[in-house]
Amino acid sequence: MRLGSGTFATCCVAIEVLGIAVFLRGFFPAPVRSSARAEHGAEPPAPEPSAGASSNWTTLPSPLFSKVVIVLIDALRDDFVFGSKGVKFMPYTTYLVEKGASHSFVAEAKPPTVTMPRIKALMTGSLPGFVDVVRNLNSPALLEDSQNSWKRIIFYGDETWVKLFPKHFAEYDGTTSFFVSDYTEVDNNVTRHLDKVLKRGDWDMLILHYLGLDHIGHISGPNSPLIGHKLSEMDSVLMKIHTSLQSKERETPLPNLLVLCGDHGMSETGSHGASSMEEVNTPLILISSAFERKPGDIRHPKHVQQTDVAATLAIALGLPIPKDSVGSLLFPVVEGRPMREQLRFLHLNTVQLSKLLQENVPSYEKDPGFEQFKMSERLHGNWIRLYLEEKHSEVLFNLGSKVLRQYLAALKTLSLSLSTQVAQYDMYSMMVGTVVVLEVLTLLLLSVPQALHRKAELEVPLSSPGFSLLFYLVILVLSAVHVIVCTSAESSCYFCGLSWLAAGGVMVLASALLCVIVSVLTNVLVGGNTSRKNPVHPSSRWSELDLLILLGTAGHVLSLGASSFVEEEHQTWYFLVNTLCLALSQETYRNYFLGDDSEPPCGLHVEQGLDGATPAWQDGSACDALERDKGHRSPSPSQVLRGHEKWMVLASPWLILACCRLLRSLNQTGVQWAHRPDLGHWLTSSDHKAELSVLAAISLLVVFVLVQRGCSSVSKAALALGLLGVYCYRAAIGSVQFPWRPASQDISKGIIEARFVYIFVLGILFTGTKDLLKSQVIAADFKLKTVGLWEIHSGLVLLAALLFRPHNLPVLAFSLLIQTLMTKFIWKPLRHDAAEITVMHYWFGQAFFYFQGNSNNIATVDISAGFVGLDTYVEIPAVLLTAFGTYAGPVLWASHLVYFLSSETRSSSALSHACFCYALICSIPVSTYIVLVTSLRYHLFIWSVFSPKLLYEGMHLLITAAVCVFFTAMDQTRLTQS
Repeated sequence: MRLGSGTFATCCVAIEVLGIAVFLRGFFPAPVRSSARAEHGAEPPAPEPSAGASSNWTTLPSPLFSKVVIVLIDALRDDFVFGSKGVKFMPYTTYLVEKGASHSFVAEAKPPTVTMPRIKALMTGSLPGFVDVVRNLNSPALLEDSQNSWKRIIFYGDETWVKLFPKHFAEYDGTTSFFVSDYTEVDNNVTRHLDKVLKRGDWDMLILHYLGLDHIGHISGPNSPLIGHKLSEMDSVLMKIHTSLQSKERETPLPNLLVLCGDHGMSETGSHGASSMEEVNTPLILISSAFERKPGDIRHPKHVQQTDVAATLAIALGLPIPKDSVGSLLFPVVEGRPMREQLRFLHLNTVQLSKLLQENVPSYEKDPGFEQFKMSERLHGNWIRLYLEEKHSEVLFNLGSKVLRQYLAALKTLSLSLSTQVAQYDMYSMMVGTVVVLEVLTLLLLSVPQALHRKAELEVPLSSPGFSLLFYLVILVLSAVHVIVCTSAESSCYFCGLSWLAAGGVMVLASALLCVIVSVLTNVLVGGNTSRKNPVHPSSRWSELDLLILLGTAGHVLSLGASSFVEEEHQTWYFLVNTLCLALSQETYRNYFLGDDSEPPCGLHVEQGLDGATPAWQDGSACDALERDKGHRSPSPSQVLRGHEKWMVLASPWLILACCRLLRSLNQTGVQWAHRPDLGHWLTSSDHKAELSVLAAISLLVVFVLVQRGCSSVSKAALALGLLGVYCYRAAIGSVQFPWRPASQDISKGIIEARFVYIFVLGILFTGTKDLLKSQVIAADFKLKTVGLWEIHSGLVLLAALLFRPHNLPVLAFSLLIQTLMTKFIWKPLRHDAAEITVMHYWFGQAFFYFQGNSNNIATVDISAGFVGLDTYVEIPAVLLTAFGTYAGPVLWASHLVYFLSSETRSSSALSHACFCYALICSIPVSTYIVLVTSLRYHLFIWSVFSPKLLYEGMHLLITAAVCVFFTAMDQTRLTQS
């Protein structure tokens, strides 16, 4: 079957997306879980151990507190409470921490530090899987048992709780957590219920989840003046709750408990999701009259795990500890209780952890924590026997203290063993996905000679001799392997859980790919003799630029095997684009000063067909160069450009280098230098709003000047009004200011202004699409097609300007400036071929991904971009806008590539070559990386470094698939030939 190289590449990338999806589903392991589910009925609590005497304590201990109030402040960092900001803005909380009846802790939240997994950790004590980052925007119902039982729970706040625990709340009022432009109403909606519910006595637990602090962080970062106002508001809320609980204690036999905590912290950019100290360290303050302290008693916050909260709350409420909890009891909560109760609490906790260890670790008997638990249980039994015989003696006290220390050591070891226990990887699903991805990459590599041939077509051998027999043999082998694995696997397997139709479809696909690879490889070997009869022309050598592209791609792929290079990948791309500029400078000097008027070498695209066809250079087209007719030799660059244009060509690489250097100073990214101040921090501070406003206005003006040159009159007007609307939106939300209104008193959500811009974005995109359809269906007008492509590019630029934060608008302006310089003074004069231009676009797209401030850290994803112009949370637009805002750099460079190749070349195969090269250069790092993470799955940094990068690679491949579809849709090979 004969396919165009662009269509073939698009199909390959689509199959690769399927393979990556299967791999990701198998790679991210299921968390440690108990096999005893809630529907099987509640297990009776473990009896108190005894030795030589029978104990009558076989029930759960009585509750320690009458009522529990949990105040969870989203994105509350530990230094917001225990640092200088806490002293300044939260005086009442600071008093309770330093002198009040309280215990303070710094609770460490494990990555991923996003809301939904952290709520799971707080309420069930379990360690959610890293893939919960992806599911965070659509929280499914939590099936694990939690603090429910017979307790009456009231909840107000983030609706994620309602989705996770749909049947647990007697009363609730949820607010959406993803409309980040709102940091007032989301909290007022919680506080408005306080007065009524605190007066009532018909509840056991009250949960309040405040979202405003997190939203302020996403909007303006942790140093915003809004942070102080929000902390003061939270301090007053905490004072109201505490005083109300104190006044009610006279009516109840037991004291009340107030818990102040955060689900995660906040990075220096205001986001979260990764593993920096600012994101994982959260305050945990337990306040109760039961924790009375003596005068002069100074208690410093101790470091604990966030998963310890669930076990502590279970004990406090007299409930069974959740079966999946890996946390240990916070002992200061019960240290004031009698010795027998303390030992009983610790015994219940260690029994629960030991059962979880037995169900998840085959060699649990050799685990040090399990051995310590058995020793503690024996000592506890001896203490019970002595306690029943003689309740008061020094020997009894000393033995009890020893048992306490033994239990605490066992708890710590067991909890650590379970927390670090990597659940069984789904190796079968991982291998299936890896095989599919590697087969696609192999097929792409073998197809390079045909795909980059002048005709841009290749023969896919779907019906070659012997194909049928091999195809069915491979299917039989894969089916046998599938049956063996799925019937013998001890752990659950995602691929085995699929229906036979779905699993069979994947096996048929893998078999077909293998057979096609064998056929192509056979043709290559058979065609080797023909290629020897037609030796390659001496001029078809590799140029310096081709070698740089090859070595740069290989170097980048190899660097992914090191955690430091993954964390600082932006340095790799900065180095590559800088080196590319130097190589282009050398090429321009050689052409203009050394008088090199020969045809440029064609190493990337001069390949002989698999069928032994004559290479491209022998039939009159030495390269797929721009604007070159068959048999015609274009004039040299020195003959084309004269005067100031010649000097602009010579200066362009250095101007681009200067632009890249300025952009590097705008946003510090990565890990090692992310904490250092940069120009972006300086601009976003409240003291430099005037400078930011001027810079934003200049950037928008530059964007208009560079974009309007290729638009129609109507689109120019829409673009101008749209960019003006962008500035008005940023002024409305208080990011920038107008000269006549320096003080931004009237800060709003900017919904009207943003929707005003969306109208022009849709209008420009609609106009461009109309021109494209008209040029292809009605008139086949080449000029109309190029105008339509540029207008689509302009619409995407306007959308990016709306979603980018004001200090990132120079990134957009410089991107357009570099595209203009490269188009006019590099690609046209030097006559680069489609493959080289495609790789350069890809490299600059990757560099601008990091110039935006992105990294391989989940915390750098700006989710506020997904809620621009929305007054409520709508999932699909929010996801699409967030994805575009994150990958705006690669997408804009890809759209410019389509426009450039369609407008500046008369070659019918340029777009097909570009699509194939784009797919290939994206597939190489993805395919290599999944092999690397499979081999490094037990690496120390697998969850903090390699796993986030894997999610980014999967998303980047999905974006690449969409780009390839656009390439294929714009490919006019057949229309041109006809």
